[in-house]
Amino acid sequence: MRSEDIARLAGVSRSTVSRVINNYPNVPEKTRDKVLKVIKQYNYEPNTWARALAGKSNNTIGLFVISISKTQAPSKIYKSTYYSSFINAVVDAANTSGYYVLVHTIYCSKDYSKINQAFNQKRICGGILVGNEKNSDIIKEITKMGCPLGVVDYDPDEAMNRSNLIVVNSMDYDGTAKALNYLIELGHRDIGIITGRLGTYSGQQRFESYKQTLKEHKLKINPEFILKGEFLKDKTYNEVKKLIKSKSLPTALFACNDDMALAAMEAFREEGFNIPEDISVIGFDDIPVASQMNPALTTVRVPVYDMVTEITEMLIDGIEKGRKKFYCKNFDTVFKIRDTCMKVKE
Repeated sequence: MRSEDIARLAGVSRSTVSRVINNYPNVPEKTRDKVLKVIKQYNYEPNTWARALAGKSNNTIGLFVISISKTQAPSKIYKSTYYSSFINAVVDAANTSGYYVLVHTIYCSKDYSKINQAFNQKRICGGILVGNEKNSDIIKEITKMGCPLGVVDYDPDEAMNRSNLIVVNSMDYDGTAKALNYLIELGHRDIGIITGRLGTYSGQQRFESYKQTLKEHKLKINPEFILKGEFLKDKTYNEVKKLIKSKSLPTALFACNDDMALAAMEAFREEGFNIPEDISVIGFDDIPVASQMNPALTTVRVPVYDMVTEITEMLIDGIEKGRKKFYCKNFDTVFKIRDTCMKVKE
């Protein structure tokens, strides 16, 4: 059914139908009710592409999941439990508000053009970025265009006073400090780290907290115990295998996400090490499988669902109300003690 048919059945002009669909205020209530009654009776769905061309909201937001590294693996985002949970949560929150989600993956710098294209071609009326790299200028470009944008994992100092921008982060620095202080209380002095991508805000925060916490306790940072995992399972697995071959091991490893912690545990087990008897391991994120492992993974819980719901609802609310202002919120992390850590043997 077309809008012309709705107009004929309601006994009004096509332009009146258009004004009702787009919620213009200058339509008499009696006329509006008559048009809406016909729309409901015939299950009419307005053409979203036509609405986009007319500059109206097409009820679609873009989700851009960014994972840039030297290792190009087209499916690595979908193999990540964290990213999968994030995508599902955005779709869930958007659907609740009657919005669709268009998902894009960004694996290299040239893929950033997908974001500009989606906005310029009016395929989306707002966007959410997760995992943004520090040196990317895409956020500045999009906000200059006046497009509503939400970003997860972004330095709030770089975002200040940028209208149309919503920033949501977890308190990764504090979460990392809690994990490391726990290891130190257990008597660990040789503590290694598996770093994430240092081009991301979360990767920087977790690594900086590691260095600062060890420094505060006057503990030596051994460069050999700093493994570059880049948030990737395969890379972490290979890094841990190299560490084992070096014959010089820490008593504990802090991994900057759970996927890397699980990859490290697999590598250690294959080489005959028991966890936590031979080495303690802590992760970050608290993905669903973390509590189901044997032994269950000690980790730092990030409230992903709450963060995603907040940013999606704020973005859609801004689109609906035409609001253009900066918004930032940080979510607390929770340290979850399970079974992958133990006291250092005397």
